[in-house]
Amino acid sequence: MQSLLPLAERIAARLKERKETIAVAESSSGGLISAALLAVPGASAYFLGGGVIYTGRALKQLLGVEREQLSGMRSSSEPYALFLARTVRERFRCSWGLSETGAAGPTGNPYGDAAGHSCIALAGSVERVMTLETGEADRVENMRAFAETALKLLLQEMG
Repeated sequence: MQSLLPLAERIAARLKERKETIAVAESSSGGLISAALLAVPGASAYFLGGGVIYTGRALKQLLGVEREQLSGMRSSSEPYALFLARTVRERFRCSWGLSETGAAGPTGNPYGDAAGHSCIALAGSVERVMTLETGEADRVENMRAFAETALKLLLQEMG
């Protein structure tokens, strides 16, 4: 978590300066993205909420998404990550939606993705989606890497 704080502090400063807000939908990072953003004093000025969307049930209960809306998409994919980012942004009516979905490890997921696979997306004044492959089976290190990469993407795209 300590390695994520400098990124979160820079993001917080930019969000506050620009009077922008963010919501997060994360999965395999297990809440680390949100925790880093919330660890910065004054987070209530920019962090509106989010959740760990780890199951289909969580997707329905926390984001109001029905299975029919996922036609042609699978979890741990770029289209799904972008769908999550757009959905959390719309649901919270905020400037930015940030999402992460993947396979932390030590094994892969049912879709054939190896441990260390994560798709990360950002929806806001720009939209970006990317895939990270750490090549590692270490669950905790992958979770940290997923969160760090998501925060770096946000910081980069905020300019």
